[in-house]
Amino acid sequence: MRAQPPGPSGYPVVGNTYHYARDPFSFMDAVRRAYGDVARFTLGPVDAYMLSNPDDVERVLVTEEPTFRKADFGDEAVHALLGKGLLLSEGTFWEEQRRLAQPAFTMGRVSGLVETMAEKTAATLDEWTDGETMNVHLELARLTVEIIVEAMFGTEIDERTVRTVQDNLEPLGARFEPDPIRFLVPSWVPSAENREYYDALSTLEGVVEDLIERRRGTEAEGTDFLSILLRAQARGDQTDRQLRDEMMTMLLAGHDTTALTLTYAFHQLGCHPEVERRLHEEVDRVLGDAQTSESARAGDERLRPTMADLRDLEYTERVLKETMRLLPPVYTLFRQANADVRVGGYRVPKDALVMLPQWVVHRDPAYWDDPETFDPDRWLPERSRDRHRYAYFPFGAGPRHCIGKQFSMVEAKVIASTIAGRFSLELVSDADLSFRPSLTMHPRDPVEVRVHER
Repeated sequence: MRAQPPGPSGYPVVGNTYHYARDPFSFMDAVRRAYGDVARFTLGPVDAYMLSNPDDVERVLVTEEPTFRKADFGDEAVHALLGKGLLLSEGTFWEEQRRLAQPAFTMGRVSGLVETMAEKTAATLDEWTDGETMNVHLELARLTVEIIVEAMFGTEIDERTVRTVQDNLEPLGARFEPDPIRFLVPSWVPSAENREYYDALSTLEGVVEDLIERRRGTEAEGTDFLSILLRAQARGDQTDRQLRDEMMTMLLAGHDTTALTLTYAFHQLGCHPEVERRLHEEVDRVLGDAQTSESARAGDERLRPTMADLRDLEYTERVLKETMRLLPPVYTLFRQANADVRVGGYRVPKDALVMLPQWVVHRDPAYWDDPETFDPDRWLPERSRDRHRYAYFPFGAGPRHCIGKQFSMVEAKVIASTIAGRFSLELVSDADLSFRPSLTMHPRDPVEVRVHER
């Protein structure tokens, strides 16, 4: 087997980090075009092997999953943030935590949360006024924070605390944007960036600890994630630190990707009026009988979907799936090899960093017709049945796929359909998006829309 796959040359010490940090999306696209399914480059002192063939995605995440562990970048900042929560933990510890968490994410339980999701969305929309202009991502992130706290913490969060969460996400996200200098500056150095990061982290830890303490003694009958963990702690199976790690992970990961998916979906609807028209028609048809419901007769004409309604919102689901294909909030996954492996005829050495880029695979013309076009109908059964299963993996795949996948999709459909039943969102910012690469892919500039009542 050939020793090294091809790849771009880099600078001393920082390797290809400068080019990756400047625009990782263009960099990954260029590497794929120039070097094919398996390519090697360096991020600071680390060799990275980018795999962009769905067969290799399946191998790393599914069929040979034990051969590849979660990547450890040696960055104390991410461990300080998420600790040994579900996102970062490994081995039998992760397996036990995942088993413990699973009842909070079953479809049966998620179905029971639809009414809460719809009520919170309706309450948010009651604050919108016809003709106002807003940063839609901020609005949606506020809403998804409220939903995840009630759904998984079993309590409510006031508006002031939501603002605190949002205000402190900025320095957290900035800390994980790729930066060639950061490889040379340890996280313990009291730089301005590190101070801002740890100050924000301390504030968010305070929010999480307050939410946990609010629930102590009330968890006996709760089905939310925090109640499950508190009962486990009473049995001696959870520490205070593990409670903190799991709930910090849940607060951050549980709202961010859904808010981003919805932000990008409404951006695309604003760019594609025909898609928006079809989505509105479906929502009006499926939810239209709500106008004759008891709540409507009582003067509440807000359209609130039920779980049964969500199953009929097929076009809405295609819009969301297409959004996550073209603009995936999680734009790449990282693993590390536990042993030397052979991929595409090349040797990937033990402990090497393996990169699985959704951004690249989701746009590969080998698997997608006209991949740069936003086309929800590519998800019709007759057009998607022969597509490689792992040409699309917005929630990961295999044993470590996102535990919140079902929750996120249900939540996104509830929010999207509830908004579309009452408003049309006119895009007033640029149609062209640029992105900030952090733990997830954020818009670099505000996505601004003008609200129009329907």
